[in-house]
Amino acid sequence: MKLRELAHSRTGDKGNTLNISLICYDARHYERLRAEVTAGRVKAFLGDVVLGDVVRYELPRLAAFNFVLGKALGGGVTRSLALDAHGKSLSSALLDLEVPNRD
Repeated sequence: MKLRELAHSRTGDKGNTLNISLICYDARHYERLRAEVTAGRVKAFLGDVVLGDVVRYELPRLAAFNFVLGKALGGGVTRSLALDAHGKSLSSALLDLEVPNRD
């Protein structure tokens, strides 16, 4: 199943750093996503787009995660020639991540 069936996301940027928040639709899925959507898996899934480290911050009371992706915006909004210099499409891309169907 696609991650988008269990959560939605938002993005933000600061320079060459991108934040992707991942928010569970249902708090019951938090532990499942905690196990499946690791920083390493996010970095691997987004491939060559993220040249720096990926750090995951856990927000259990919100049933959410914040991923901070370093060197992910081609130098930053004012320096990048990318069509999506803010990285907004990366949150949608992340929601295509496959997670095991446990239902």
